[in-house]
Amino acid sequence: MSFVDIMVFQTKVLGTKEENLNQMAEKMEKADLSSVDLVTFPEMFCCPYETESFPLYAEAEGEMSWQWFAALAKKHNVYLSAGTIPERGEDGRIYNTAYVFDRQGRQIAKHRKVHLFDIDVKNGQYFKESDTLSPGNEVTVFETEFGKVGLCICYDFRFPELAWQMVHRGAEIFIVPAAFNMTTGPAHWELLHRARAVDNQVFVIGTALARDMAAAYHSWGHSVAVNPWGEVIRMLDEGEGNFRCTLDLEQVHAIREQLPLLKSGRGF
Repeated sequence: MSFVDIMVFQTKVLGTKEENLNQMAEKMEKADLSSVDLVTFPEMFCCPYETESFPLYAEAEGEMSWQWFAALAKKHNVYLSAGTIPERGEDGRIYNTAYVFDRQGRQIAKHRKVHLFDIDVKNGQYFKESDTLSPGNEVTVFETEFGKVGLCICYDFRFPELAWQMVHRGAEIFIVPAAFNMTTGPAHWELLHRARAVDNQVFVIGTALARDMAAAYHSWGHSVAVNPWGEVIRMLDEGEGNFRCTLDLEQVHAIREQLPLLKSGRGF
């Protein structure tokens, strides 16, 4: 299977968890998903992006939101990258967790954000996820009928070694649920997606929260798809919206053959 159709949803966070889950269902219902293979949503799309909110919205694997995602994937016969939600682990800790479900609604991947977003930019953004979240410790690559897909979350994407690990485990597509802010977004969002695509010769899909200036956290938005040559295929602005794009995975194979970075790298 060479061609993969992807639908990306850029959404705002509404007032309650239930409203956000209903919004997800409504947006998927209204979109034409008849020939879509993979649907993606943003980081913390059903929870205010505030450290104090994460424990309040947290759920264990298998609870309400998880069941909602599984049912939607099965209903629409798509792979669903269900953004991220706060997960309460078996150890009682809270994680920023991304789940992926297959066309039958079975969970096929789970990634806990490895690199927590703890920054303090002079005259810019301050945020400290580690106030309430704990880090994961896994590299996540999952199998689909169209090949292997790597999954990481927002700040994870800044670390080239994680991308390198995903691609050397076979990934030809990276999925990145994210919420870059108004300090880092204008400077680094497009740059990082294009750089990771070029360095690893993969397609990259970055799915961001829509900007809401009434919220405490202001997302940059600009969900994007980039091809393995580093070209932007599609990109939204800051508002709510969605886009559909078709990825030709033969492009990955052709570029890796013509410019054999992965074969030539020395690994140091």
